Amino acid sequence: MASDLGQVAQLLEATLDHTKHKKAEAALKLEEQKPQYSLQLLKIVATDSLQPKIRLAAALAFKNFIRHNYVDEDGNYKRPIDEVNTIKQELIGLMIVCPPTIQTQLGEAISIIADSDFWERWDTLIRDLVSRLTPDNSKVNNGVLEVAHSIFVRWRPLFRSDQLFIEINHVLNTFAGPFLTLLFATDQQIEANATNKDALKGYFDTLSLLTKVFYDLSCQDMPPQFESSLEQISTLLHKYLTYQNHLLETDDDSEAGIIETVKADICEVLELYVTKYDEDFNRYTQVFISSAWNLLSTIGQETKYDNLVSRALHFLTAIAGTKQHANAFENEGVLSEVVEKVVLPNVALRESDVELFEDEPIEYIRRDLEGSDTDSRRRAATDFLRKLQERFEELVTRVAGKYINHYLEQGKTSWKEKDTAISLFLSIAAKGAVTAGHGVKTVNPLVNVVEFFQQHIANDLISESAEPISKVDAIKYLYTFRSQLTKEQWQAAFQPLIQNMGSSNYVVYTYAAIAVERLLYLTDESGVRVFDRSDIEPFAKDLLEHLFKLVEKENSAAKMQENEYLMRCIMRVLIVIKTGVLGFVDMVLDHLVGITNIIKQNPSNPRFYYYHFEALGAIVSCGSPEGTSKLEDRLWEPFNLILTEEVSEFMSYVFQLFARLLETKPSGPLPNHYQALVPPLLMPALWETRGNVPALARLLAAIIPRAAQSIVAENQLEPILGIFQRLISGKKTEQSAFDLLESVVKSIDRSTLDKYFNTVLSLLFTKLQNNPSDSFKLRFVRFYHLVSARVEAGLGADYFISQVDSIQNNLFTPVYLNVILPTSDQLVANDRRLAVISFTKTLCDSSAFAKRYLKGWRFTCEAMLKMLANAPKVTLGAGDEIINVADVDDIGFGLGFTPLSTCRKQQGRDEFPEITDLPQWVREYITQANQRHNGAIAGYVQERLDDRGKQALAMYMS
Repeated sequence: MASDLGQVAQLLEATLDHTKHKKAEAALKLEEQKPQYSLQLLKIVATDSLQPKIRLAAALAFKNFIRHNYVDEDGNYKRPIDEVNTIKQELIGLMIVCPPTIQTQLGEAISIIADSDFWERWDTLIRDLVSRLTPDNSKVNNGVLEVAHSIFVRWRPLFRSDQLFIEINHVLNTFAGPFLTLLFATDQQIEANATNKDALKGYFDTLSLLTKVFYDLSCQDMPPQFESSLEQISTLLHKYLTYQNHLLETDDDSEAGIIETVKADICEVLELYVTKYDEDFNRYTQVFISSAWNLLSTIGQETKYDNLVSRALHFLTAIAGTKQHANAFENEGVLSEVVEKVVLPNVALRESDVELFEDEPIEYIRRDLEGSDTDSRRRAATDFLRKLQERFEELVTRVAGKYINHYLEQGKTSWKEKDTAISLFLSIAAKGAVTAGHGVKTVNPLVNVVEFFQQHIANDLISESAEPISKVDAIKYLYTFRSQLTKEQWQAAFQPLIQNMGSSNYVVYTYAAIAVERLLYLTDESGVRVFDRSDIEPFAKDLLEHLFKLVEKENSAAKMQENEYLMRCIMRVLIVIKTGVLGFVDMVLDHLVGITNIIKQNPSNPRFYYYHFEALGAIVSCGSPEGTSKLEDRLWEPFNLILTEEVSEFMSYVFQLFARLLETKPSGPLPNHYQALVPPLLMPALWETRGNVPALARLLAAIIPRAAQSIVAENQLEPILGIFQRLISGKKTEQSAFDLLESVVKSIDRSTLDKYFNTVLSLLFTKLQNNPSDSFKLRFVRFYHLVSARVEAGLGADYFISQVDSIQNNLFTPVYLNVILPTSDQLVANDRRLAVISFTKTLCDSSAFAKRYLKGWRFTCEAMLKMLANAPKVTLGAGDEIINVADVDDIGFGLGFTPLSTCRKQQGRDEFPEITDLPQWVREYITQANQRHNGAIAGYVQERLDDRGKQALAMYMS
């Protein structure tokens, strides 16, 4: 039964009300199951009589529905084909007539569809777009160009490939001609409507989109159609880079007008063409350099020009990177003008920066620190100067040095001038990028960064009377050059840094926390931490208490989560101090649990709560085994509330922490808390959220060994195997499926497994036949060895063979020869050890290999000997050092799964830890088996092995 339009619209409206949204979202989930749901959403979007907010909610719901329900992992449609076709027919026309906010959502949906369907399964799209272009209707043209841009922009980051160029050529053949016609027609319309403000605004919007699409179409290679019109295109771009019209100027100092937007778009195109196509574009470049220079020399300081200034500077930076144009700058007079007219005005603090520092401190920090200021004047001016310095190091250092000294002198009485001096010094002192892990790794050899700090900056770090911005400059300087200081120098700076956390100024104490966290993360060349547990243990408790106090200054959920840098510092201290926390663990848990209970009401900052759960993970991972029950008691209530209240953002973190607590003590009866979790964990709905799956599978795999009896008694094995079946069918979830399956095979006795084993193998073999991934084959082979090695549990190679042969007679032979033997040699570490143990037991105890597979016995023996010659080492569980492998900032937060580094699961664990000396164990096992079987093994050796094999095995047979 199809959804009822009015009802869906009411539910969408209810999702906008925070008191009703949970219930409404659950009801919409049910509507999703009904046929034609996606088309109902599009009808709501198209209904002009509905409130704009409901239409927007429908567009958003449509985009999210398409993201998860359009195609599966292999690109096959999940919707009926007639629904797919209707969506494609309706979507473009609908988007073109919608208001801009809705256009954005539908544009993203088109981009998602294009990802899977364009261009082979949607080869009519470009013709459809071109057919809708008009010579003079800017609203329609803008809709068409929005769609085009949303599809073509995907090409920008892609690597060159034949497939990609086939797609681009398919587009250019149909689109490039009409595109250029529209570009020149829009220019004529702007001329004709120079005094008509509303029409002019529409045509400039078109010009902005045309410029963006021009970049998209040129991003991989210059289209031949553009090459033949390059002179006309260049003339047009130059015209609008220098265009003025007071009708389009904005009164607002902070909001860029459409002219500024178009000029910034043009600078982006110029940067691309100078960087990639300089040979062809070279003859038009000079006029653009002069215009960009004039623009930068005359433009105002208002923030509305920031993006344009930044883009123009990026263009000049590209110019400075080319041989023939850069030489124009190799002159002291020219460089002095560059520094004076372009660099200094853009690195100096403006009134708007000071206002941001005071009124929106967290925004100031993000822009300043994270490169979310890639469009900032200061960063772009710095990049420009650095590019010039790469070419003329001594000259640039000398010219900039004069200005630095001048501003340092002025800075004795004015902190703003001193800030300018420090910014300029940072521009010329640092070489290469500032890395997240080490700050600046290479410095300009013509300056001394440590001496500069000691002479001009250190005092601001310790002085009570220093301006807050001067303190921030001092902390940021240490943060930037952290790799350049020795441990002794750092020990002198560390205490003052921590004292700055006591500042009453938000930016100062946050910057201090940022610098401390990065210092604790810092490693030397060999990967050893510069500051370790012994360095911070004396004051860790006070430091943590102070950081918690800063976080808890705010008691609303949203405000408490605003400053992720404080929580990240808490996390890092806990990671570095390890078991040193046990002396005051109750205090830390009190704070972390209290914070959990507040932020779960409204999870709003994914970084904050990620660091928060990493901090909890650090506690869970260093808690001694005797202490896990105490930890379980402390964490059960807040974590259980997260699950019962369905705080979806936190659930996968909770599952990981629960799993880690169980893995810390893998044997013994399952605590009652967890016993109650088992039935809800088996509910299919929980597994529908893809981000939950790895954590859920890990938790269930940790529960099974400790609850095996009750799982069998309460008929829970079938639902668990049902989950395995679901997970094994998807590429992204197959590893989790194997984790579950291995846990079942190790924990449930053979008599119970018997009736399911054949079905499990059928599922695995179906997947083996369909060109599976290498990782699937490795896990399948590991699973074989796990079964084969568990002879004492009634399993073993013969059990596996009999189950395979019950599916199809003699099926085991090709699987063994083509998959198990060749793939076993690719196993590493503990998995390789497992394979040696499995092969040894097969040679000694399998009657099938003794009687049926005579050649197979020889192949197995050769495989085992080869593996022993390259003896696998036991790998122990990794400690918390792994958090240094990927910095937490490299993690993308979204709908996917975010693993907690502090709770990272040990990969490929050792299934036979009691075997410490593997070659010795093999020797003893074969010797004893030979005695058990009255010398039969020695007989097989003589009959089945060649001389080399006999010789190699002799050392394992006493």
